Amino acid sequence: MDLDKVKRRLNQLQTSTQRTSNLWKPQPGTQQIRLVPYKFNKDNPFIELFFHYDLGGKSHLSPISFGRPDPVEEFAQKLKASGNRDDYRLGKKLEAKMRTFAPVIVRGEESQGTKFWGFGKTVYQEILSVISDPDYGDITDPVSGRDITVEFKTAEETGASFPSTAIRVKPIQTPISEDKNILEKVADTQKDITEIYQEKTYDELTEILNNWLEGREDDPAENTTKSVTTAQSVESAKSVENVSEAFNELFDK
Repeated sequence: MDLDKVKRRLNQLQTSTQRTSNLWKPQPGTQQIRLVPYKFNKDNPFIELFFHYDLGGKSHLSPISFGRPDPVEEFAQKLKASGNRDDYRLGKKLEAKMRTFAPVIVRGEESQGTKFWGFGKTVYQEILSVISDPDYGDITDPVSGRDITVEFKTAEETGASFPSTAIRVKPIQTPISEDKNILEKVADTQKDITEIYQEKTYDELTEILNNWLEGREDDPAENTTKSVTTAQSVESAKSVENVSEAFNELFDK
């Protein structure tokens, strides 16, 4: 038995469990939440993270989230600048995409403490437009802030190929809770976002990218099967002219 593989798998399972318990995703219908200050940056509740999606069947946090070099991003930008249409398309697929996270309290589940809500550009813009309006004040304030109604519709409900999320900031100012224990949990249960999404090293990401280009899973212990989408992506990567040469040139391999 490969003990290193067993330990790695155990760590992955623990990380997965931690993400599930610390992340909030809206369910179909209407829910009410409250944005709260981020314990590790009280001046800004929003955490902008960049991810490489569906690389080896998984998503990976990009080091550019913290201003550090990222080999996958470097390779993606090199492909986009090659002047070749297929290279450009592959570069667009590989480049990191932003997702914003904010700590929230879910109404009706206050006793569970703070969770992180991850949302896309449209929702982010809507929230920022409200916050930038001085008439609303600080909507994250524990005493005089405002709740947010989140309406989530599945792709089936919208009749589109993707779900939709709509928000509405409540006009009435309310405290998070009158219960001091709940208020204490707002801060005490918060984790640093980097405990939930862990950054890999430059060399680790280089190996993951290399494995993906060669059609290998980056973690056979976790990914025993490959989806059709991922398989097609790998075949597409193999067929792009000069991809291997570009990779070798960039990383001197």
